[in-house]
Order: sequence, then structure tokens, then C-alpha cells
Amino acid sequence: MPRKFLKKFMPDPHEIKNNKTLRIFGTLLHSPNLWHMNRRSVARAFLVGLFFAWWPVPLQMVLAAGGAILMRANLPLSVALVWITNPVTMPIMFYFAYVVGTWMIGVPEMQFEIELSFDWLKNEMVVIWKPFLTGCFVLGIISSLAGYFGMNWVWCRSVRMKRKQSQRKQNQCK
Repeated sequence: MPRKFLKKFMPDPHEIKNNKTLRIFGTLLHSPNLWHMNRRSVARAFLVGLFFAWWPVPLQMVLAAGGAILMRANLPLSVALVWITNPVTMPIMFYFAYVVGTWMIGVPEMQFEIELSFDWLKNEMVVIWKPFLTGCFVLGIISSLAGYFGMNWVWCRSVRMKRKQSQRKQNQCK
């Protein structure tokens, strides 16, 4: 069942409740609905977490936590899914977002070399911001919807398979 698999990767609830940046939510973090692992809360967590994973802003975890609270999604999973964009995957994902954005807007791709500095970011972002943010937004919507419907499908399929297995066991015992 997806619940057992996902629990292996979920952060500790006490860790999240005591996180300095997430303290702005106060007692909202103590709602038991944010910690349940059922089909709806997990699917919503994929919707929220994958959407904010594409946002090129600092503190994506705070945005995902706020989205999880609003959507009544599983909070730890929403926050954990944001870490799909990490220092290793971020350049690849954001370059892909830029390429998708140029295709969506219909502007030609510019050739540039990425440097990890604020000067580069300040100078280049002025030129590439429109296709880059368009690509991030479109890919955020696509991946979040795919995650939402995909997790619903996986969860339902898993439940059906488990029921079939238990029915077979019951039929064998008779």
C-alpha cells in the first residue's frame, strides 16, 4: 500500500512543528487532519508539493506548508515533495522550464552559461524572466495535476489489489 511506502520518506512531525520558518503558522500545524495518510490528503499533498517545487523562490517549504493547510493536504509530504528541486536537480529542472517557456511564448532560446552568483542572476534574469517563469508555472501545473491524479490512481489500484488478495485467501481457506 502507498501509505507504508510513503511513510519511509516522510519527515518527522515534531521536526516540522518545531521548524523555525514554519512557526508562522502557529497552532494551525497542530491540526490532526494535516498529519493523516489517506488517499485524499496524500493526493492533495502531491498537488501542493509538486506545484511549489517548480517555484524559483527561496522558502518553498513555507509556501508548501501554507498550501497544505489551505488544501487540507498531508503537510509533511507536501513539504518533502518540494525537495524535488534541490541543488542537484534545480539547474536541470529550471533550464527545462526555460526551454518550455520559450516554446510557449514563441521566443528563441538564448545561449548563456550559468554561474552561481547574484550578479549573474541579476543580469540574466532581466532577459530570461518571462519564458523562465512561464515554463515554471506551466510545468508546476502539469506536474501537480499529474501527481494528484497519478497518486489517486496508484492508491485506488493498490486498495483493489489488496482486496483481491484477501478474497483469494478467503476462497482458499474455504
